[in-house]
Amino acid sequence: MIKVAVWGTGMMGQGLLGYILDRPRQLELVGAIVTNPAKEGRRVGELLDRDCDVRMITDAQAVLGQQPEVVCICTQSNLSEVSDQIGACVRAGSNVLCIAEKLAYPWASDPDWADRFEELAVEHDVSVLGTGINPGFILDALIVMWTSVCLRVDRIEAQRVNDLSPFGPTVMASQGVGTTVAEFEVGVADGTIVGHMGFPESINLIADALGWEIDDIRETREPIVTGVERSTPHVHVNPGDVCGCRHIGRGYSKGELKIELVHPQQIHPGLEGVETGDYIHIFGDPEVHMANSPEIPGGKGTYASTGNYIPLIVDAPAGILTVTDLPVPRFWAPEA
Repeated sequence: MIKVAVWGTGMMGQGLLGYILDRPRQLELVGAIVTNPAKEGRRVGELLDRDCDVRMITDAQAVLGQQPEVVCICTQSNLSEVSDQIGACVRAGSNVLCIAEKLAYPWASDPDWADRFEELAVEHDVSVLGTGINPGFILDALIVMWTSVCLRVDRIEAQRVNDLSPFGPTVMASQGVGTTVAEFEVGVADGTIVGHMGFPESINLIADALGWEIDDIRETREPIVTGVERSTPHVHVNPGDVCGCRHIGRGYSKGELKIELVHPQQIHPGLEGVETGDYIHIFGDPEVHMANSPEIPGGKGTYASTGNYIPLIVDAPAGILTVTDLPVPRFWAPEA
């Protein structure tokens, strides 16, 4: 029985809580930390509409005092936003699984942070791992795994085409959904429209695994303009306006393009005949051309991946790890 706590009870946190409760013989939920005071004292069972008397509380130290072996952090995306949370868990002696995109390969955005937290994790003999569908699997770990059947790898192209419709207003704003083309260009320029978070992390993770030196990463963000009216509960888009963002990340070595990752995200792509899916192309010997359609759902994929790493992280070496440092994860079947 592994003692687990969850930090953050939004959509991802709720999915992970459900994963944990589905495995009562393998996992013990010892606490749920919330950042929203309105949830203080409510039962997890009330949130999920199932049987669980664990209370959600804002007092992280009280939960960490229960000595969870693993804390799953489902809060923010940037290292600066999760630093205090990760630090508190590590100092309490808990291993950390976190869906922050920047944690997938923290050396890409902040090497000093990565080195500092590496020392902290080793000092407390715990492991810290960034997980998720992307980065974490589709556009990095899965690519690395496919290269294992190659004798030579020259270049990699991969694409994830997905539907933004299930997401809320924060995601819509970050992708520029509902803006005019002119507003989209302004948003990209001032950093309010970010598109996908994680291309530098995925590119560096792949390169590190293959022994490539990437010396230049370039990113472009282009508006996806709709020709038809589109709506979700959170946004309405008129024809001629922006329904999504086509974000591309390219990694170069000495001027040669080695890795190209493409991630077009939009609401209701099917309204104009666009099928979602995940695609990997490895050029070398032999070539690999993998296609999966429709897309693996981002939400389910992220909390499933995080949950399935729980039995692996407890036996992992201490330090800041990436998904290529651990054994191949797999579905962890609940015991009857």
